[in-house]
Amino acid sequence: MTAVAGVVVAAGKWATGSIGAAAVLLVFFLVLAVATSPLVFPRPVTAAATRADSRPVVYWRPGCPYCVRLRTVLGPRADQVQWVDIWQDPEAAAIVRGFADGNETVPTVVIDGEGFVNPSPRWLKEKLQPA
Repeated sequence: MTAVAGVVVAAGKWATGSIGAAAVLLVFFLVLAVATSPLVFPRPVTAAATRADSRPVVYWRPGCPYCVRLRTVLGPRADQVQWVDIWQDPEAAAIVRGFADGNETVPTVVIDGEGFVNPSPRWLKEKLQPA
C-alpha cells in the first residue's frame, strides 16, 4: 500500500512538471515500503511451533519501526531466532500482553521463558552465537 501511495504522489508531482521531486518521492516511498514490509523478516512461525524449538523467540508485527531496527541490527543472525507475527497469531498477542503489562508492545523477545520488552538490538545480538 505504501508503494502505491508513493506512485500516486510521484505521478502528481510528475504531472505538474516536478520530475526531480517525483523521482525523490518515489524512491522515498519505495524504501519505506521495503523497510516496513514483512518480507524483510524471516518466515514467521506460530507461537505453538516455538515450543518445539529452544531458540529465542521474537514477537513482532509488520510496520513496527522497532522491529525493523531489531531485524536490521541482527543482520544474518536474524535466522537464529524464531519470528512470530502477533497480528497473525492471537496466542502470540496474548503471550506479549502477558510480558508487557497487558499491552501488545513489540518487539518482545523471549529467551528461556523470560520475556524482554523492546530490548536493545545490540543486547540480543550479543546473546546470539556468531553467524
